Amino acid sequence: MRVLMSNWQRELSNGFGNVADLLEFLEIDTSHGALDAQKQFKTKVPQGFAMRMQKKCLEDPLLKQVLASFDELIEDELFVDDPLQEKQYNPVPGLIHKYPHRVLLVLSGACAVHCRYCFRRHFPYQENNPGKQGWQAIKDYLLENPQVSELIFSGGDPLILNNDYFQKFLAYIQDVPSIQTIRIHSRIPIVLPSRIEPDWLKIWDDFSWKKVMVVHANHPQELDESVYQAVQLLKKNNWLVLNQSVLLKDVNNDLEVLVDLSQKLFSMGILPYYLHLLDPVKGASHFQLEKQTALELYARLQAHLPGYLVPKLVQEIPGKLHKTLVK
Repeated sequence: MRVLMSNWQRELSNGFGNVADLLEFLEIDTSHGALDAQKQFKTKVPQGFAMRMQKKCLEDPLLKQVLASFDELIEDELFVDDPLQEKQYNPVPGLIHKYPHRVLLVLSGACAVHCRYCFRRHFPYQENNPGKQGWQAIKDYLLENPQVSELIFSGGDPLILNNDYFQKFLAYIQDVPSIQTIRIHSRIPIVLPSRIEPDWLKIWDDFSWKKVMVVHANHPQELDESVYQAVQLLKKNNWLVLNQSVLLKDVNNDLEVLVDLSQKLFSMGILPYYLHLLDPVKGASHFQLEKQTALELYARLQAHLPGYLVPKLVQEIPGKLHKTLVK
């Protein structure tokens, strides 16, 4: 039987899965793509996101985030496969419990885009995919830990899951009495905004949880009209929409860029939430900024923006029960 695809699924299937194809589309010499880096972490870029990149520009800030580059092959002993030591917080497949009152659910390892700085680029998703047969273990864990009041759908990217999966999983866990808030961490409203469709939004009408969408944009160039329309749909359906960014060398380590990002987010109805220091994941050392440099840039950002537009500068330290403010 032929399976009908949604618009977003067709768009996803038509994206770039090879660094050479992406560079050809951008009219850049394909020698700038590192096939060995791509073997370690595949290229994946939706067409709509690639269309926001400047052609013939190797320094484009969106391209730099997704380009399999030779810099990834540089060894640095401080950059490791599991920088946040998540394996020790992984009591059942698909669930990470680092913080007392909230848990992360990793229900899919797939993403719409492969960001080269991703802290889970080496995460053992195959071992951690609970599948539908693992739902009971997740539910049992939640029932045994009634202090957990918030579920954070992470990944991978949770919005890569189809509507039927969402409907059935949410229905399965809705009788866990302690859960008050569902939070989704997703890059998809930015890179594949067509995913925010009426049928998906309608699913949530059956449930009474508070809903938070934390999107991930690093540069104002990522925010176009299609993103704006997706965000308006979320807000009309009672989602609180926040943004988290990663501070990346040669991408957004610039005062004007960060000011513009916060202002553009706010104009779309998104509040800047976190600005993360890079997690030291293997293959991403070329994105790192020195902590002091980051602090100096952040101080200038605070001087240029009202407090509600200044994201918190944070880093994740393994073993801490919360994100750590960078000082």
